[in-house]
Amino acid sequence: MYRLGSTPKLSLRRFFIGIVLFAISAGLIIFGYLHLALLQLPGLILLPVALYFAIYGYLGIFANRFSQILKDREKLNQDLF
Repeated sequence: MYRLGSTPKLSLRRFFIGIVLFAISAGLIIFGYLHLALLQLPGLILLPVALYFAIYGYLGIFANRFSQILKDREKLNQDLF
């Protein structure tokens, strides 16, 4: 878990790439539904890639936040003497 959260900027970048790819994929699927059915295929192929990037990036962001919480708890549990 610490490895996932070790690079928060990269995780945020992956998350945003996944969100953008998801929006493109959804746009292709909707446009294909309304106009040209063949455009749904690239959208459906792109969808798992987009979800992978978004989920992997979000897990990295979550792992970073969680590791910061654990570090803060360790500081609070230190003895004064």
